Amino acid sequence: MPIVAQSTETTDWVSRFADEVIEESERRAPGKPVVVASGLSPSGPVHLGNLREVMTPHLVADEIRRRGHQVRHLISWDDFDRYRKVPAGVAGVDESWAEHIGKPLTSVPAPKGSSFPNWAEHFKAAMVEALTELGVAFDGISQTAQYTAGAYREQILHAMRHRADIDAVLAQYRTRPKPAKQQQKQVDEAELEAAEGSGAAAEDDGSSGAGGYFPYKPFCGNCEKDLTTVTSYDDDTTELTYTCDACGFSETVRLNEFNRGKLVWKVDWPMRWAYEGVVFEPSGVDHSSPGSSFQVGGQIVGIFGGERPIGPMYAFVGISGMAKMSSSRGGVPTPSDALKIMEPQLLRWLYARRRPNQSFKIAFDQEIQRLYDEWDKLDAKVADGSALPADAAAHSRAVRTAAGELPRTARPLPYRTLASVADITAGHQDQALRILSELDPENPLASLDEARPRFDKAEAWINTQVPADQRTVVREEPDGELLKSLDEASRESLRLLLDGLAGHWSLDGLTHLVYGVPKVQAGFSADATPKELPAEIKTAQRTFFALLYRLLVSRDTGPRLPTLLLAVGQERVRLLLGP
Repeated sequence: MPIVAQSTETTDWVSRFADEVIEESERRAPGKPVVVASGLSPSGPVHLGNLREVMTPHLVADEIRRRGHQVRHLISWDDFDRYRKVPAGVAGVDESWAEHIGKPLTSVPAPKGSSFPNWAEHFKAAMVEALTELGVAFDGISQTAQYTAGAYREQILHAMRHRADIDAVLAQYRTRPKPAKQQQKQVDEAELEAAEGSGAAAEDDGSSGAGGYFPYKPFCGNCEKDLTTVTSYDDDTTELTYTCDACGFSETVRLNEFNRGKLVWKVDWPMRWAYEGVVFEPSGVDHSSPGSSFQVGGQIVGIFGGERPIGPMYAFVGISGMAKMSSSRGGVPTPSDALKIMEPQLLRWLYARRRPNQSFKIAFDQEIQRLYDEWDKLDAKVADGSALPADAAAHSRAVRTAAGELPRTARPLPYRTLASVADITAGHQDQALRILSELDPENPLASLDEARPRFDKAEAWINTQVPADQRTVVREEPDGELLKSLDEASRESLRLLLDGLAGHWSLDGLTHLVYGVPKVQAGFSADATPKELPAEIKTAQRTFFALLYRLLVSRDTGPRLPTLLLAVGQERVRLLLGP
């Protein structure tokens, strides 16, 4: 059932936008569904920066649905955009693809080995699959289909009749010097790519030539490229003549029956706002600076009888751990990449908890473990009613949509524990189940399926994001030289640990044991709290932990010791630590 009762939250950014959008929609189109929109260009892998273009209106649309209103979330696939460049690092693509620059994305062959009919469909498919997993409901619109079917014919003819008015708006910005870029912090190349949006913001605006200004670009009837120049147009007959600067082809067509071209971007976008009745659509920094598409479009949309939508600018989505990415595609990772290593609830939460103008990072490195710890703490607070209202609202938006709950892990064990187990067991499912079933002897895990999909995500993270030299390899034989070199205090610490193994063989029990050994050696109770202990105890604990790691995995650090001990098993622990 739709969750209407939880729509009264008013302290988070999503609710505030929903209030504004509902009010504005009623003013513009009373009684009609609320329309929010996103635009994505499948010119290459659709990355996590682009995902903010979708998640921002999705979250607002979903809140509006929770309140019982009808709403449409349009995703315009800008697949009639020109192929601008050959993306670096895309598997199955080489410099021979440069011959297609200037063609519509749907006229460019898909990468080698792809099962899809063209470039746009190849990259669109992965994003559609990710959005389905994320619970994003939307109406997809192919701009190729719209333009080639003549859906915008009247709008195109209208733009041509009013080309002088459009030119006058654009002329206000062509001569203005661009303001100096102000950045509060250093922005790396990946973040810039993540903020790039569709790339259409950099396209020309149909600026004036010898034949005057024309806001329409035909694709060449010979080479299919948009490297064309309109040389004349007759408003009465709609006869348009163009020449191709690439191949020299020229022809005259009637625009009232010609479908092989499109409005230039700064005219196309506001035309669609008016055509679809869009009330809410965010934009990236490339579209939101003075003189850019969103600002100029706010004036041009009036020529088409519409209004500019409410449109917050969204900030960078950075990535931590990109250097370790094993993706063969290059560039910024995609939603599909993220969903291989994290559950959809966590990814939704990262977008829901920050206002659109706040930047944040998505972790592909060790930071993902901390993020999961934070998420699990929030989950517990929501369950016991102690979460702050805005935090509870972000959690609700992460775990469910108006259509209901997203599928979730039945036994959400700590991600860092699952990652450690996956690391140590190296794909042996029976060993993983043995260890996980011993974490809580009073409520043992009966099947790995209870820990899925979280276990699978953690295993994928270990296998794809953790470098080989950081993986955990348990010793096969004792380190005899190290054991012989130990002083009596170190030997005693190992004896205390081994004596307590059998009676503490659970995650909580082993945690108490490994932290308690240095306390007991120093003459304190194993139950003594940090406040009751001198600072030297922490140093002794670190020294003891380092010794255990060296004896078990030949390194000074590794997975959490209680998890590691469970993974190694009592018999092998006694072999590696014993005399």
